[in-house]
Amino acid sequence: MAYEKPLPRINGDNRQFWEGCKNHELKFQKCASCGHVRFPPSLVCPRCLCTDIEWVVSAGAGKVYTYAVYHTAYHDGFREEVPYVVAVVELREGPRLLTNIVGCAPGEVYCEMPVTVVWEDITPDITLPKFAPSG
Repeated sequence: MAYEKPLPRINGDNRQFWEGCKNHELKFQKCASCGHVRFPPSLVCPRCLCTDIEWVVSAGAGKVYTYAVYHTAYHDGFREEVPYVVAVVELREGPRLLTNIVGCAPGEVYCEMPVTVVWEDITPDITLPKFAPSG
């Protein structure tokens, strides 16, 4: 069955992130000058404007920063999944990532809930990071 939901557009700025996801690794840019770990990827550090970066692998653990429970499918691909949770997860390394919370009922999700990355392999080139309750 064909995947019916929108997929990310891979480009030169985000390719390292999506290649990491394909290998089940959350990869983020880290500033070589001030150490700020950031997402989304960018050419310069938003804190110190340095252009020197390295890519680091996150442990994949964090907490729900904020979330919404969708009871309406705004895209036909999500029709069979309502209600579902869209959340901003704050990772221990600092970046925040817009994602889905899976592995529990929508009514069980709460802010500050500890979560861990889980992977949904969609195509040979696209793997989506989602998060499930941890511990």
